[in-house]
Amino acid sequence: MMGKKDNVERTQMEIASLEDLVPRNHLVRKLDEAIDMSFIYEEVKDLYSDFGRESIDPVVLIKIAMIQYIFGISSMRKTIREIEVNFAYRWYLGYGMHEEIPHFSTFGKNYSRRFKDTDLFEKIFSKILSEVAANGFLDTESLFIDGTHIKASANSHKYQNEVIRKEARSYEKELQEEIKRDRQEHGKKPLKEKEKEPEMITQKISTTDPDSGWFHKGEHKQVFAYAANTCCDKNNYVLDFEVTAGNVHDSVSFWHLYRRLRQNWKYGIYYVMDAGYKIPSIARQLIKDGKTPVMPYKRPMTQAGFFKKYDFVYDEFFDCYLCPNHKVLHYTTTNREGYREYKSDWLICQSCPHRDRCTNSKDSVKVITRHVWENYMEQVEEIRHTIGMKERYKQRKETIERVFADAKEKHGMRYTQYRGLAKIKMELNLLFGCMNLKKLAIWKWRIKWGAKYRSSSLQFFCSSIKFKFENWKWVKKRFADMTSRTVLSTV
Repeated sequence: MMGKKDNVERTQMEIASLEDLVPRNHLVRKLDEAIDMSFIYEEVKDLYSDFGRESIDPVVLIKIAMIQYIFGISSMRKTIREIEVNFAYRWYLGYGMHEEIPHFSTFGKNYSRRFKDTDLFEKIFSKILSEVAANGFLDTESLFIDGTHIKASANSHKYQNEVIRKEARSYEKELQEEIKRDRQEHGKKPLKEKEKEPEMITQKISTTDPDSGWFHKGEHKQVFAYAANTCCDKNNYVLDFEVTAGNVHDSVSFWHLYRRLRQNWKYGIYYVMDAGYKIPSIARQLIKDGKTPVMPYKRPMTQAGFFKKYDFVYDEFFDCYLCPNHKVLHYTTTNREGYREYKSDWLICQSCPHRDRCTNSKDSVKVITRHVWENYMEQVEEIRHTIGMKERYKQRKETIERVFADAKEKHGMRYTQYRGLAKIKMELNLLFGCMNLKKLAIWKWRIKWGAKYRSSSLQFFCSSIKFKFENWKWVKKRFADMTSRTVLSTV
């Protein structure tokens, strides 16, 4: 018989509380038990006046934004609409069934007028992370670092070309000292310190969001974006991040992130990174600090059909290179970029049978360069071939890449609706903090209720085994009786 549901229940009057309407295992209950958000009152008390009309609870404002990021709602306007009709969200905020929810513009106005230029969101992120550490959920032996891009809220057709000053490398002073020392060891005069004008470059600057950067996404797509260099532990908890414009390379923004990691997570031993970070300065800094860089093989960027750099053997004792034809390339100089230059004898190269695969230079001279910190890169290669390093590097797809995948697919990090570097940093502090809080809440809930479920499951398993054993004894006895009867009847 086909059942038909009427709509009488829509107008039925019932007496119920929000506590009864929210399921016991709902995520908002886990979030509420995981951390006490009342610490926000102490952080923002100086931002409110002692007089005037009572404001909206600051904890409620932060929780509204957290609901947006945790449940992956695309905008604050939609978040408010969801809260208005969702009893679980109202329960988490402490709002009754008929209590009016704040306007969707309230959070934005509070940010621009009250929370702007404060470290409130950094403190929220740090508080959640400290709670994770207090529960023993962090595993910081290996730190996984990678960068991802966030599409900016900027029209890719509205820009202007500007000539800007190129920023100096953060390790420039140390590099110049190393160049000077290397030239002295080779009997070369120090390079003349000429007053050169700062290097200028031309870049596309968005007129909508000047803080964003022009980013080539794949082979065809070009957009304005932001870059987020992020570090997580083995359990996928985000430890820290650095936000830059989308056209800043990962190896440049690494330094600001690494200084904070070295200070806050000094017990991290292995730094697992992709090929974008594989440069001599990063390898040198990590090894000098007692860290173990775990990086992949990087394919030589050599013209097709020509000898690769590894085809030329370096002799450390005589400080020279041997070419595939067993000829010597001698040291000539160390340039301003920190590379030693090794050149071949043009008389020998002119008659070399491998010349077409070696060099296209008009003077028939082959030049091999070697960075003054190249020995650190060789140590990185030795580490790569150490037992266990390959498996450790493979964990990237389960850790930092999984963090980015979840952040973009489940928590709305693929695009941003904010403009300006400060707002993007605020957004990521809340987003990564919410991701950490969600994982923390689920893990604590499993520990709290898992023991009960495991004990009940074990009891059920044992009782079922006992029932099956007793049942099997009865079946065995019954089969024996039937067998004996069959034998007697036959006789």
